[in-house]
Formats: sequence, structure tokens, C-alpha cells
Amino acid sequence: MRAVQVSKLEGPEALEVVEIDEPVAGPDQVLIDVESAGVVFPDLLQTRGEYQMKPELPFVLGSEVAGTVRTAPDGSGFAPGDRVAALCVVGGFGETVAAPVDQTFPLPDAVSFDVGAGLPMNYLTAEFVVATRGRLADGETVLVHGAAGGVGIACIQFAKARGATVVAVVSTEGKAEVARAAGADHAVLVDGFKDAVLELTGKRGVDVIVDPVGGDRFTDSLRSLARGGRLVVVGFTGGDIPTVKVNRLLLRNTEVVGAGWGEWAWNNPGYMRRQWDELTGDIAAGRLAPPISGVYPLAEAAAAVGELAERRVTGKVVIHTRE
Repeated sequence: MRAVQVSKLEGPEALEVVEIDEPVAGPDQVLIDVESAGVVFPDLLQTRGEYQMKPELPFVLGSEVAGTVRTAPDGSGFAPGDRVAALCVVGGFGETVAAPVDQTFPLPDAVSFDVGAGLPMNYLTAEFVVATRGRLADGETVLVHGAAGGVGIACIQFAKARGATVVAVVSTEGKAEVARAAGADHAVLVDGFKDAVLELTGKRGVDVIVDPVGGDRFTDSLRSLARGGRLVVVGFTGGDIPTVKVNRLLLRNTEVVGAGWGEWAWNNPGYMRRQWDELTGDIAAGRLAPPISGVYPLAEAAAAVGELAERRVTGKVVIHTRE
């Protein structure tokens, strides 16, 4: 089969399309004929050797896929021909992949393979960030940094599906349009966002802040929290890891909460499938659906991953493995 291989850790430019043997599914794996593969930030990091999981070289890149089941173990709940999405962590940028049973999810018939390939990592992350760690309650307001990125859009859509008011923080007016299209009630530019947020909320502040960016906006995020608010740390795409003077947390009884979805999920067998089942109704109804911003054939996988390196992505980039 054709697949995209990492043979040297020199970034997306070094990716190669090669012919390799098809994978053989183990006793707890589903063999999937891949139609679409989603491109995620960890894929970019893996091309540079900067991700926490470091597969032995060479390896096939690709964390999440959608396609049809070829084989599945007895008792798995899957059968040949079933439409599925899966989180495979590696191996997704190929025509066939073997994925763990408990990281393979039934894909509703109304959902395209492109959309399905963009669901597992970002939308399971969003549920964990907003509901589990952010403890979103009825009638609350959520602020989302990096709102035009994959995790940001997923968090906007999830929060709206749960009835929240959402404020998106973005760097450009173009990204503000993306955030509004995803369902954000308000979109504000990052420069001066604290004052804009306080004005929007009548000086009250917001209840939950989703921050996958970090950097120098962190202190103003704390100042944007309502009494009892939670700032959820998701990542540091801005590069710098901020620090917090904990006396600030006393002023309005606020919290800074870590949200490492992968660490939580991989240490709780079956957790991902329980999350997926919780989201299935919203997925089938189209309330949770990444906007597809770019589609590439397998031969142009380097360009697809390069979009993330150049920070040009608004929405989801997918690869068609059979083109």
C-alpha cells in the first residue's frame, strides 16, 4: 500500500510517500480501509521529533482517520463494511491502518469521511476540556482562545451544543468570521481582549476560559474570569509557557486547571468510547462538525502538514489516502 513515512526528523518537508506492506491487525485491533485522514498538531511535532511519543524510525505518520472496517475481532461490536472514525496515533496516512478497538468509533451515516476524520482528537479534547475539566454549568459563558484553530472550533461548537454563551478571541478579522461561523456569539481581537470581554459581560467576566495558546495573554485571561471562574490550560501553541502568581487566584476565588486529555484518556481504558457515545447525537445532527479548510491527496501530505507549520489553518485539513 501507499503511505506517508517519517524516516528523518526534519519536519514536514522530509515526508516521503512510499510503498510498504499493509499492517496486520492484532487481536484487539480493527483493520480499517482509510478514506480520509485528519491532520493534527501532534503530526507536525512528530515530523520534528518534538512530540512526547517518539515512534522508532521509520514510521507512518497520521493520528486520526475515517473509513470502513475490513476486519474486526469477535465481540468488538464492529463488522466488515462498518463506517468508522478512529484515533490510531500513528499509521493514519496510509491506505489501510490497524486501530485499537477502544479507539475506533461508529460514524453516523449522515457524516462524511472528511468530517469524521476531523472528529476524534479535537472533539474528544473539547468534551474533556469544557465539560470535565472546565465543569461547564447551565447558563455559563465560555471564552475560547485560538478560536479559529481545530481545538478552538471544537470547543466553540461543544460549548454551544451545551447551551453556553461563547466569546472567541482571535488575531484577525478573518479568523473572527471563522469563529462566528462555528457558532461563537461574540468575537474579539486578542489586542485588548480583556477590556472587550469585561464590557461584553457587564464587568462580570467569564466562567470558563479555554487556553491552548499560553504566552503573554495569560495574566489578562485571569483578569477576565468571573468569581469562581476556571482557566483551563490546554497547550502552548504561542510558544511561551506562562507562570501565575497564585495570590491572583484568591482575589475572586478562581482556578487554573490543567487539561491533558491524552494523559487522562490513555490511563482510563474505555474512556474515549464513552466520550464518543456522549457526543454521537450532536455529531449525527451536525452540531459537532469541523469545517474543512483544505483537502490534499496522499502525494501532497507534506504540504498538508506544512499548513499547520505555517499557522495558516482555519478549520480542518484532511488527506484523501486513495487519490
